[in-house]
Amino acid sequence: MLSYLAATLPDGIPAPARLLALQCALRMDDTLHVRLPRGLLRSLRLDAPELWRDLERVHWLRTSPMSTRSVTIGELFDSGLLSQAPARPDRRRAADWALRADLPAKVGKAGGQQRLASVYLAAHTDTWGRGLAEPDRMARACGLQPAEIHCLMHQLTATGALGSWRCCPYTGDLHWAL
Repeated sequence: MLSYLAATLPDGIPAPARLLALQCALRMDDTLHVRLPRGLLRSLRLDAPELWRDLERVHWLRTSPMSTRSVTIGELFDSGLLSQAPARPDRRRAADWALRADLPAKVGKAGGQQRLASVYLAAHTDTWGRGLAEPDRMARACGLQPAEIHCLMHQLTATGALGSWRCCPYTGDLHWAL
């Protein structure tokens, strides 16, 4: 889903709005509607109205006037999401996983870029805690310029969210250990 959103969301969508889009895409029903409890949004620090407006501005979703103080309801306009695997129960589990990957103790207070990057890194890490990715693909998924990836990786290492990382001198690929 991260790759799909990287391809469909335009440049300029900030990382917190991308995290919101990820949760919406993983929690939507088969009619492209999503109901997100405000408590969940507050815990993710995604309850800011400007994040919803960012996604509305690019015609990715529309918030419903039926939203209440306890739940935000949205309608997604990207019908291509329906063709994305996995099925809804698996997407809901993935949404819960992304919630946990987004909020480890060391990244939880970090900004949106670091939080989205932690989800990306966790999604591309094997069972031994090691990962590999092309920097330009990671940059696109995280809404960054490729030149910003090295700085972001240094920040994640400094917070302890990332054990180590390096850039392969031959291929340019990023290698990391959580």
